[in-house]
Amino acid sequence: MTGWLGGAYDWVKAFHVIAVIFWVAGLFMLPRFLVYQMASAPGSPEDRLWNERNARITRIILNPGLILVWVLGLMAATSYGFAGSGWLHIKIVVVFALSGYHGWLVGTAKKFAAGQRPYAEKTLRLLNEVPALATIVIVILAVVKPFTE
Repeated sequence: MTGWLGGAYDWVKAFHVIAVIFWVAGLFMLPRFLVYQMASAPGSPEDRLWNERNARITRIILNPGLILVWVLGLMAATSYGFAGSGWLHIKIVVVFALSGYHGWLVGTAKKFAAGQRPYAEKTLRLLNEVPALATIVIVILAVVKPFTE
């Protein structure tokens, strides 16, 4: 079967997986950074250092990873006509949810930068598990491909 990507399909898929690894790594790191930042007083030198780290991970890892995951993933999905597959529909819903989590995390980091601490440390620790659960679901869907017609 040959899609519109032709021989580039495997390369697109490989770079999609690499982008996923970077993006999910950032999704694991940023909430952990926020947990550590809870120990610093807003406006303190340590707090400013955490704010710089948060901004850097967002700019260098999270946002580029998110963009590449979507662009490359949609390229791969449409190239071979997977768009009609049940497993892919579920995967896209989970990735949409993870993208929303990404937005929430970045917004929370901005609140921290403004001196706010809108969530308890325990809440942040609990929400740090979201990417792990989403990753489990996504990998099972992508590898096993249940609900294939």
